[in-house]
Amino acid sequence: MIVRFPGGQRVDAEYKGFVIATDQAVHQGGEGAAPAPFDLFLASIATCSGIYVLSFGQRRNIDMSGATIHMSMRRDRAAGRFDLIKLEIRLPEGFPKKYRNAVIKSVNQCAVKQHMENPPEFEVVATWPE
Repeated sequence: MIVRFPGGQRVDAEYKGFVIATDQAVHQGGEGAAPAPFDLFLASIATCSGIYVLSFGQRRNIDMSGATIHMSMRRDRAAGRFDLIKLEIRLPEGFPKKYRNAVIKSVNQCAVKQHMENPPEFEVVATWPE
């Protein structure tokens, strides 16, 4: 992954042939032309969970077109961060009740969620041109 700075408060990441654009909100000095990096972080949790819900239904030939996931966060004001992220899977009409706990268990396999529960170490270095 390569990160570039195209101007203003924009920061783009090039990864696997895609350019993932970010920008800061207007009140933070950006133009609000793209999601902020933290917004993408939250979206990665929700969409990773979503792929597990979708795959769960597909493996069982269950139409998941009416399903949604609603994600909400609770902020710990003292710590200045979220202390709870809640994922509410709203199952589609006709979803078999016998699979309720199993679909929840499938979401717990989300790689993004697992990385948050057991975070990697970070190493940050700076280099100069030779």
